[in-house]
Amino acid sequence: MSERLSLKEALYAQITAAGAYYAVASPTPDPSRKLLINIMKEGHKGTLNQGRLMAWTGTRSLEQALQLLYRLQQLDFVQGASAPSAPPQDNLETMLPALLGGLSQAGRALLADDNGFYLGSAGFLHEAAEEIAALAGDILSLSQRHARLLKNNLNIGSSAWAIADPSGNAELGFYPLHVGKQSFVLIIGGTPQLQGDGFVTLVQALSRRYA
Repeated sequence: MSERLSLKEALYAQITAAGAYYAVASPTPDPSRKLLINIMKEGHKGTLNQGRLMAWTGTRSLEQALQLLYRLQQLDFVQGASAPSAPPQDNLETMLPALLGGLSQAGRALLADDNGFYLGSAGFLHEAAEEIAALAGDILSLSQRHARLLKNNLNIGSSAWAIADPSGNAELGFYPLHVGKQSFVLIIGGTPQLQGDGFVTLVQALSRRYA
């Protein structure tokens, strides 16, 4: 299979929403996350060529780099595009309220750091946002303490937590995001909308600042 792999250099590499989520869902680095983060940071600067791919993957051979890219394409984490995706132009604080509002069907979301302070909010009153951010910090700490149980013993791949109603629908969801050495929690009120460009833009903005 590897002998048949080749790189179509006329295309820009772009990350999908699924790829953005995988890139920041765990603090454990791996070659896939490294490539995804680099695409988010540098993918708009030029079409993908062998030099860029080797630099972004850090692999020892072009064959390994192509195999990694092919795997991410098969998972629908990366796609090719004829035109570059413009990077976020505004600073993170300015763009957060509108960006967060689009990540929830109810328009309620906020982003908190690992110290329990919120960086931006949409649809929550200030006092509620402060308390939810503090709760998110506690949940992130709880998740980190029990990561071995959840992943190794119970084989649970997701690190997200939720406060659910009796029907099992999440009323408040907590999604840890790990960018570089910094951790955040994305809190969604109601049904999340994480499959669109808004979530990719959020992760791109965080990656360009913290990765």
